[in-house]
Amino acid sequence: MPRTCAFCKIVHGEAQAYVVFEDEISLAFLDLRPLFPGHLLLVPREHYQTLVDLPPSFVAPLFANVRLLARAVEEGLGAQGSFVAINNRVSQSVPHLHIHVVPRQKKDGLRGFFWPRRRYRDREAILEVQTALRSAIDRLRAPRVGAVGDGPNGGGPLV
Repeated sequence: MPRTCAFCKIVHGEAQAYVVFEDEISLAFLDLRPLFPGHLLLVPREHYQTLVDLPPSFVAPLFANVRLLARAVEEGLGAQGSFVAINNRVSQSVPHLHIHVVPRQKKDGLRGFFWPRRRYRDREAILEVQTALRSAIDRLRAPRVGAVGDGPNGGGPLV
């Protein structure tokens, strides 16, 4: 049976994506029409349409990955913060649960819910952002001797 979900095709290697992170439950890739360079989409590997459909046992590991990615956009791209969002059905362009992780800067122009989407200038710009994020994720996931709260998803002290 052919897959019709665009994100399932990415997860199964049937469609191209600029992947920055993957583990046994999820995959993160660059949004090709980002609010800002580094705008990521994190999807569960299994097809669940909305957050409500996600099995409870997947919530904590998936959101540990969201936390890792939010830290990575700050460290890897020099962002001052991040915006994390989920649409359930309404405004959900692909009916597969996906979590947006968007790097933010003060006075970046993002206001309310009228967000101008932009394309990357070229493939080289996409690859540059992909490399920066992968490097930050690797650094954040690397074990740090004696660090409080470290875990498999790049822990660190909880604040």
